[in-house]
Amino acid sequence: WDLALGVTILVLGCPGALVIGIPVSNVAGIGFAAKQGILFKGSETISDLAKSDVFIFDKTGTLTKGTPEVVEMIHFVEHPYIHSYYRSLEQSQTHPLAKAIVQYVNDAPLMEITNLEVIKGKGLRAIINNNHVLLGNIALISDNHIDVAPAKEAIKRFEEKGLSYVILSENNVVLSIVSIGDQLRDYVKEDLNRLKKLGVKETYILSGDNQAAVDGIIHKLKMTKGYGHMLPEDKKAFVDELISSGKKVTFVGDGINDAPSLASATIGITMKGGTDVAIETSDVVLMQHDFLRLVTAKRLAQKIRWNIWENLAIAIAVVLTLLYLVIFEEGMTMSIGMLVHEFSILVVILNGMRLLKTKIKENRYEKTNLRT
Repeated sequence: WDLALGVTILVLGCPGALVIGIPVSNVAGIGFAAKQGILFKGSETISDLAKSDVFIFDKTGTLTKGTPEVVEMIHFVEHPYIHSYYRSLEQSQTHPLAKAIVQYVNDAPLMEITNLEVIKGKGLRAIINNNHVLLGNIALISDNHIDVAPAKEAIKRFEEKGLSYVILSENNVVLSIVSIGDQLRDYVKEDLNRLKKLGVKETYILSGDNQAAVDGIIHKLKMTKGYGHMLPEDKKAFVDELISSGKKVTFVGDGINDAPSLASATIGITMKGGTDVAIETSDVVLMQHDFLRLVTAKRLAQKIRWNIWENLAIAIAVVLTLLYLVIFEEGMTMSIGMLVHEFSILVVILNGMRLLKTKIKENRYEKTNLRT
């Protein structure tokens, strides 16, 4: 029994480069990403994003610019406080649609509100001047058994144009309806095509907005499918169903209502300007309001993953080669083997650090490239 040979095999078989190969790639990649305004919250995030094949998007503020404007406001009755109702109810809300309405009726006097209640995914309920006031989508109005006949023609017209809308009622009577329009982000269609080239097979929209507005965007962007009138729990259930079928799901959103889905998805991504709870819950934060950064994050995650595989291949090849030489060939000593081992560790470190020198070429009209 050759003790020296046994010790040599044991020493040379220790995969030093194998151990350090993964961390050095992850650290270098995370550092480079941070310089590009992409914050990865951990190494597992990188691997999951690289393999993600399904992307789900919220609509307002994610696919759209998040700066909606009131298109039209219609009153169905003569009432002195309609504008005040709108402003008073929406004044404290953070949703982009609420901000658009407040800006439109900014000159109206504020009124005292009691028992204000936020109904998730539907709207607001409150008491103003002893009147029961509702402001929200068609689901909220229907749930309260209010006749929407006065607004049916306007609703049909708004939905045909792909506009969002909210309805105002007082004591079970529809007072007014307001439509809000929001533009798609610049180049969002091109960026979605880039994601598809990176291996994303399915793209969805989950929105609390009306189905017609969602369908209009699905048609324009040629996405897989979209669902409107979605409550936060509905979005989460949809995400969970896809994950249970074996898919790697990335959810991109920015609002409080998106938080459950961001937490439930394989990867949650929030863009700059998202709510605090969305940022806290997400796995990746994009610090620029540029949809192309989402493409860059996906591509960079794949680049880091490929770099890790390169390091693993180098480390395993060196270990197997050394073991073969020490067992089957003469002249291989422990000192020579250790020298080769240390050199392989240096090679792995330098290969991982190449990620710090990654060159990003961003061109809206050509394929985005990451190269070293």
